[in-house]
Amino acid sequence: MNKLALLTLVCVLSTFAGAAGPAKPAKGTPKAAKPAAAVKMTEDQKALYFLGNKMVARSLKPYNFTAGEAKYIIMGMSDALKNIPAKVEDSFGPKFNDFMTKKQAVIMEKEKAKAKAEKDKAKVFLDKMAKEKGAQKLASGIIYIPMTEGKGANPKAADEVKVHYHGAFTDGKVFDSSVDRGIPAEFPLNQVIPCWTEGVQLMKVGGKAKLVCPSDTAYGDDGRPGVIPGGATLVFEVELLDIVTKAEEVKVEVQPAAAKAKPKAKEAVKAKKKK
Repeated sequence: MNKLALLTLVCVLSTFAGAAGPAKPAKGTPKAAKPAAAVKMTEDQKALYFLGNKMVARSLKPYNFTAGEAKYIIMGMSDALKNIPAKVEDSFGPKFNDFMTKKQAVIMEKEKAKAKAEKDKAKVFLDKMAKEKGAQKLASGIIYIPMTEGKGANPKAADEVKVHYHGAFTDGKVFDSSVDRGIPAEFPLNQVIPCWTEGVQLMKVGGKAKLVCPSDTAYGDDGRPGVIPGGATLVFEVELLDIVTKAEEVKVEVQPAAAKAKPKAKEAVKAKKKK
């Protein structure tokens, strides 16, 4: 969060073009509420309503203002937009900073408490999964459970892999799935959550495994707002389809090209000497 709510508003207003299209919700997330009864508005009026409802209000929601507090925010914005003289002097700025700092501290404490509750709730589940047949509990806390043994190579952290996966919470609710989308995912293993980086390296191409990821090896205390709660333990069923690019292959491709260029340089020097 920005330290100053006003700076947040300025940033939002200056980047409104970025809201041209809403991001697709992850699989398993609650469906958006149905729009309220339609109100007749022109296209310009809809744009202005969108600005207030989706852009400005969204930037302020994380602060959890009460209805009583929101009353004065609306009053302040209304006065400014109507060119009504401000009811508070500009010198009030430092006190405003103090107010927002306290607000943020309260919010952070609540988020920490929620994350701790998630972790505590996951302890029993993690103990249970560690006792599953074939389960391996790694030093990082990740639980690796092979489902189908592969026959190909093991990827390394710098390799790019192609996988199919289901991502679920401890209650089995799926929040993301390449299988449901029907499109395999491709990415370098060292650019994903630590649980994947470590766990997928234990797999062979053609194999399938379950990765149980404590929050510290997934999205941590922050989670992914709107999709994954802070402190959440996640369960992934991963099928390693292929190693798309190996780190060594990139080096091999570059080196011969450089080697071939050297003789040409020598030939050019010899030609000059003959002249």
